[in-house]
Amino acid sequence: MSQLGVSAPISVPLQTGDRVHPLFQSLEGTIQVFTSVQRNFFTNVMVQALRAAGQGTPVLVVQFLKGGIQQGPAYPVQLGQNLDWVRCGLAGCVHPEAVDAAAAAALNELWLQTQARVMQGQYALVVLDELSLAVKLGLIAESSVLAFLRDRPAQVDVVLTGPEMPAAILEMADQVTQLRRNFLI
Repeated sequence: MSQLGVSAPISVPLQTGDRVHPLFQSLEGTIQVFTSVQRNFFTNVMVQALRAAGQGTPVLVVQFLKGGIQQGPAYPVQLGQNLDWVRCGLAGCVHPEAVDAAAAAALNELWLQTQARVMQGQYALVVLDELSLAVKLGLIAESSVLAFLRDRPAQVDVVLTGPEMPAAILEMADQVTQLRRNFLI
């Protein structure tokens, strides 16, 4: 009980050692899709990820078409204790009009690493940014994404973003949010 007479919140750790807490084993994760007509930055998705991480939830954010110097699966950025941020291992961003063999290899490596990390069960929320464009460009097979979504650990929430989301992913989603207007503030 605090000085104000209010009960302190109860904190239940997601993992204890190598095991997931039984409370979270029984919860079924959701699949959320945020899409729009054009490429867009989904601020509300990043707010959701940061808020969850701030409350102690392990979060993985993967940006498929963004790169940077010393970024990629080998150099994840750790924001606080609970948010890992990974980009593809290229010096710059992947441009849909100019995808070369190096970009294809970097995205394939990132996709394989992402699947492995999620299947280990250490994250409760996974954000897959611009995955739809990687699928549209043929860099990641749609069937591979569908299998991943179906076979992921049951308690993991997945948020997918990007324009032109494949219909099969939209059908599998528990929630679909379509941004229809892009306002600059």
